[in-house]
Amino acid sequence: MIAPALTERAAKSFEPNVIDQVDIYLRQVLEASRSSRPLNMSETVGYLTLDTIAKLSFGYHLRTQTSNENRFVHKALASGLYRGNVWHQVFFLSKLYLDKIFDRIFDYRARYLRLLEKMVKSRLAKGADGERDFYSFISEFGEVSGNERKKELWFEANFLIIAGSDTTAAATSSTFFYLSSNPECYQKLASEVRSTFAEGGDIKGGPQLASCRYLRACIDEAMRMSPPAPGVLWRMQDPNNKEPLVIDGHVIPPRTLFGVSAYAIHHNEQYFPDSFSYKPSRWLGADDGSKVLHDAFAAFSIGSRGCAGKSMAYLESSLILAKTLWYFDFEMTGGKLGEVGGGKAGDTTGRERPGEFQLEDIFTTRHNGPYLAFHLRGDYWKDLEADV
Repeated sequence: MIAPALTERAAKSFEPNVIDQVDIYLRQVLEASRSSRPLNMSETVGYLTLDTIAKLSFGYHLRTQTSNENRFVHKALASGLYRGNVWHQVFFLSKLYLDKIFDRIFDYRARYLRLLEKMVKSRLAKGADGERDFYSFISEFGEVSGNERKKELWFEANFLIIAGSDTTAAATSSTFFYLSSNPECYQKLASEVRSTFAEGGDIKGGPQLASCRYLRACIDEAMRMSPPAPGVLWRMQDPNNKEPLVIDGHVIPPRTLFGVSAYAIHHNEQYFPDSFSYKPSRWLGADDGSKVLHDAFAAFSIGSRGCAGKSMAYLESSLILAKTLWYFDFEMTGGKLGEVGGGKAGDTTGRERPGEFQLEDIFTTRHNGPYLAFHLRGDYWKDLEADV
């Protein structure tokens, strides 16, 4: 149902709304830089992507970047995803109705569903042309008439809020982590952005942004090392298909679940040598090895189940990173806060790499950090005040 709203044409139409939200984020960074206050980028970018997807989905202003009122949505999404992921991995637990116990303890889910219902009703009341958003694009294809379609729209809204905020936030936060942990990569990207554009207002989707190949490489390498959906997305052969299913020479019995973790693929040394090192340059090669990298890259899943919002995610991450580097310099803050986000040397649970951005698999991911200190870059910041 939402596919028409996630094309590149649609992304171009939505871009002004994305930039509006990024500008709010930039003013938050400006305020933090003036007070020498480090920002937790998982939190800061999370609010940005949540506000963006709410506005793009149904023209609704959540305002989590500037107000505490709806920030509970982050905890609601995380708790719901965590529970769903447990069921996804251990299916029989879904039959025990344990969610009823947790719903009594935490009211996040009920509050979130009430807010989601408010968002959908508010958008339906405006009519198809009330906003230029996902709903309006769906309407062009005759997809919103009838009660069944409206019910489906409600479920699509829930999916969009999760897929459009969590994954983009994880990709962008991890890129901030790896750039601040790898000064050479940071300097190379800063140079690319600052030499490509004449002013901050020029940073938007189009040929100039697309020409920033190192920017795209930095995002891809961050998602390779710390994929936004790192776990196994289980598959099963269609029961109506009677042909034997053979994978790599092995016959898979009917009704067998199978899958591979994106994290495991992305750290397979056969495809990605020195896989625990952040090397954006690996994506810039033109030889046969480059094709192997792209074929093994599963950050957005692969095939017919691949992420429909891939173009939108790249656009949003690219705008956030490029505009941040245009107006500011940043670095990992000092002390204990500077260690947040990375692994701990000596850890025995697989989290022993300080240079690896740590994720918790909750179907998407839960993460924390990095804490960054921002510094004004010349007088470029004055553009941000002029836009208020």
